[in-house]
Amino acid sequence: MFEELGIIGNTIILFISFIIIDRASDLTINHSIKVASVTGLGKTTIGFILVAFSTSLPELFIAIFAVITPENTALSIGNVLGANIKNIALALGICLIFMALKSSKGTFGVSMIAKEELGSLYFGLFIASIVPLSLLYIGYASRFIGILLVGLFIFYMYQLSKRKLPQQEALSEAERSKLRIYVALTMFGTLGIVASAFLIVETASFIAVSFGVPKIIIGATIVAIGTTMPELMTSVYAVKKGHLDMTLGNIVGSSFINITAILGVALIASPVRIEAGAFSNIAVFSLIVNLLLWYFLSSNRIGLREGIILVFMYFLFLAVTLGAIQF
Repeated sequence: MFEELGIIGNTIILFISFIIIDRASDLTINHSIKVASVTGLGKTTIGFILVAFSTSLPELFIAIFAVITPENTALSIGNVLGANIKNIALALGICLIFMALKSSKGTFGVSMIAKEELGSLYFGLFIASIVPLSLLYIGYASRFIGILLVGLFIFYMYQLSKRKLPQQEALSEAERSKLRIYVALTMFGTLGIVASAFLIVETASFIAVSFGVPKIIIGATIVAIGTTMPELMTSVYAVKKGHLDMTLGNIVGSSFINITAILGVALIASPVRIEAGAFSNIAVFSLIVNLLLWYFLSSNRIGLREGIILVFMYFLFLAVTLGAIQF
């Protein structure tokens, strides 16, 4: 995209993009916390709804482009299913490792998350696991299934919007009146993350190609991490500020949105039925990482060990996908 700027120009853009994504992540988390406070929905729920939807914009745009070029629908579906593995195994795994290394505790309990919000995480993981397996069992994906998935997304978002936690203290009317500003700034910050992540992928890929790095390696590393960067950066910043509940809501919420709203849009856009067998490896690994996170949450202790296991699962998935390991 920026080939005419050369290595120096791309390096400058790459450096500026990292600064933007740093500031945008800070802006997003600060104001999403304020949204949680004003609405009483809780940080996990706000992460599940607002932050997760915003950070899923790259996958949404790919699904929209599938409407324009229907032959790319299979690419969109593969991207959506693969994104869930990257979000949970790579983004959350890195986040847990970072969290553990920054703290002397090493592990953290999740008992601080309200029972209702923990139920949202379990439900999100359940849907993200059962949908790919169901598609494999049926053998195909169609517009009707897409409509069902979008309907499930709308229904559950409505249910979440009605679920409020008890307010710890009364908020002033002035503070409540700023809700729209907080939501707008959260969305603005996330758009900054998405845009800068795109620039990072483009410039870093150009620099890598200029130094002779094979494109398959670039795709498996720079592009994979870059497309997960919105979820990763918002999650890392949430953890830095002590909001593990928002991190979990963001990661699991992104998986739920990907597998319902975005996959649904991609299927509705497709003029033909999609054979699900082509995505068997992705569906199996998606189930494995979802069950692992479910187990970690159920055991009420997550930290360095769990982070390492999740990141290992991502690289195992990568090795199987690239054909380095065969089952």
